[in-house]
Amino acid sequence: MLTKRIVPCLDIKDGRTVKGVNFVELKDAGDPVELAAIYSKQGADELVFLDITATVEKRKTLVNLVKRVAREVNIPFTVGGGIGSKEDVSALLGAGADKVSVNSAAVRNPGLINELSQEFGSQCIVVAIDSKYINGQHLVHTHGGRTPTEVETIGWALEVENRGAGEILLTSMDHDGTKGGFANELTATISDLLTIPVIASGGAGDMGHFTDVFTTGKADAALAASIFHYKEIDIDKLKVKLSEDGITMRL
Repeated sequence: MLTKRIVPCLDIKDGRTVKGVNFVELKDAGDPVELAAIYSKQGADELVFLDITATVEKRKTLVNLVKRVAREVNIPFTVGGGIGSKEDVSALLGAGADKVSVNSAAVRNPGLINELSQEFGSQCIVVAIDSKYINGQHLVHTHGGRTPTEVETIGWALEVENRGAGEILLTSMDHDGTKGGFANELTATISDLLTIPVIASGGAGDMGHFTDVFTTGKADAALAASIFHYKEIDIDKLKVKLSEDGITMRL
């Protein structure tokens, strides 16, 4: 059985870690490099850094931040935000990132997924899907969750796998920051349909929610932010609890 992963997420705005609820009301949560080093020592399996305003502000993810993180951590990390070309990906991987996450650019130009996976290998191409339930449909949102589209989430997940994505980062905007639990039904539906790993994001509030998303939600990895940033849950203790619940973890 494959080991399940715990993935702290650091949303970056103006070089600082921020956290909000349902993608709004952002509050400062600390220095991203310092937090990354702490999570690495606590036993996080991977890290995700998302420059959440990069696409909106038409600028690139900060390569210098990636270089600083690469010097401080010894676990894989993914970087996303404002990535729209092979040149962007090359710069970030060259700066030390292990994987890149694309969202808005992939929705705008789905062929970008094919290009990136062929150029760099699918193992380092993550497609982020920000999904919100509207009028009976799960719909993809872009630009840091600000822009709704008519693209249906489950169909898009299937398409990005077919185009060469190596992993999907599925965020439920409805659950994000609420601490009420992950979107297990949607996550399980997508996990059952796909052969590539699904990282569940949005809604973690206690240790039981992680157990639920790995069992009911069938996720391969679980991502969370505020509960780690504000020291509500220690990663090492969480992994021990999950192991006690019968979930295969790297301890």
